[in-house]
Amino acid sequence: MSSCQRVTRPLIQSIQQQCLISQTSTCLARRSFSTTRARHDEVVVPPISTSTSTSITSPPPGPPIPPPTTSELAWMRMQERLVDPNTTTAHWAERKLMRAGTPPVGSRRRRAAVRSSPNVPFDQLPYQCFQEARKILQEDREEKLAALVKELAKIKRLEETPADQIIGGQRKKDLRLASLRKYVEELKILVDINDPAVKRRFEDGLGDMDKPIYRHLAEKKWRGLPWRVINQRIEQLHIVPDALPKFEPAVDVQLYFRRKKVEPGEILDSRVTEVSPRLKVQVFNAGERLVSVAVVDLDVPNAETDSFERRCHYLAANVPISPNQPSLPLGKVNKETQLAVPWLPAFSQMGAPYHRLVVFVLEQKDGATLDVAKLRELYSGRDGFSVKSFQDKFSAKTVGVNIFRTVWDEGTAGVMERAGVPGADIQFKHKRVYSLKEPRKARGWEAKRSKPKYKSLWKYSKRIHGLKRR
Repeated sequence: MSSCQRVTRPLIQSIQQQCLISQTSTCLARRSFSTTRARHDEVVVPPISTSTSTSITSPPPGPPIPPPTTSELAWMRMQERLVDPNTTTAHWAERKLMRAGTPPVGSRRRRAAVRSSPNVPFDQLPYQCFQEARKILQEDREEKLAALVKELAKIKRLEETPADQIIGGQRKKDLRLASLRKYVEELKILVDINDPAVKRRFEDGLGDMDKPIYRHLAEKKWRGLPWRVINQRIEQLHIVPDALPKFEPAVDVQLYFRRKKVEPGEILDSRVTEVSPRLKVQVFNAGERLVSVAVVDLDVPNAETDSFERRCHYLAANVPISPNQPSLPLGKVNKETQLAVPWLPAFSQMGAPYHRLVVFVLEQKDGATLDVAKLRELYSGRDGFSVKSFQDKFSAKTVGVNIFRTVWDEGTAGVMERAGVPGADIQFKHKRVYSLKEPRKARGWEAKRSKPKYKSLWKYSKRIHGLKRR
């Protein structure tokens, strides 16, 4: 029992019985757990055949099951309320709902407020200032809708006008249509940008990402702290220019290993990476598009050349994503038409520095389908993979990244053995580089008193770096 339940149970037991009369009739039908035999009305007696001489007698009726008490009914109600995704605030209930596939709605503070307030619709809250503000917002929305209808009529008239009747011809017509359509998209956002119901649905995670307003709010939220964090990791870990000469993320890419969200740049246990991850790729423009996903290790040590190389841990192409379908499990792609290089767990050999593994999401140009057989032929060896070369060969553009790191740990040897990767017994050691400068001679006080005559004073200079003792 959690601390919250221990605190609230005495309060619930003190609730008056008349407040629960309406619930008693429905709850009496439920039977609580009992160690006694089944009730008499629940025993199914098979029909007696006249051709047999054996007689079947029903078991004697057991003691009657007492109806649930007031405290038990209150306890049932509290349990139902705790697992309600709209009002729960208990940590164990949130985890239970997440495992069941119905995550809690909104933040914990919002759910606590909903539970402690009367069940009044959001747009009917009895606050005069709030209702007056809604009237002003409604008038502004009607003005924006009128402007939207006017612009749509302009577009329709311009589309019906022949190009030879427009100064500038077809080129001027296309430019004008593109400008009008862009302004229409802006008006669609401005129509609902101040609607409190829209903002509430977005904060609760119930927004339809096919609508421009919810995509705008999602991009605005991502452009805050998450965008700054991923840009900071790209700069700190030198993803640019080690992987790409220049890059700025335009898509929110979230990484999950075994239901655990991975923060950008986090160091993971190699055993966690044995199972391929799941990506959540949230795009902010309308329509479905095809993307390629590549996971690249940028820090593969090469002892022969005393340098680092790259290795491809995963490569898939022709994967469809859209604003309303952001989930992308790497282990569930089509092995015939999408998977080019299967998943390889992340590992680092003993003594080597941490390895940077970068998840690249590349948008394919104009939705073109890539030849997976050609990709297998080119990159089945994994070593020497270059994202820049991939972009140039297949006309793709990197739109989003995520980063995680790995180091040698207690499970790396087993991970490498199960993955069939040799080299678990190799240990890298730093080679000592000796200075080419000559030893510095003693000067000043040390040089004057370095003779045996001043041996009694050596104890005062024993911590001086570079001073040799006889």
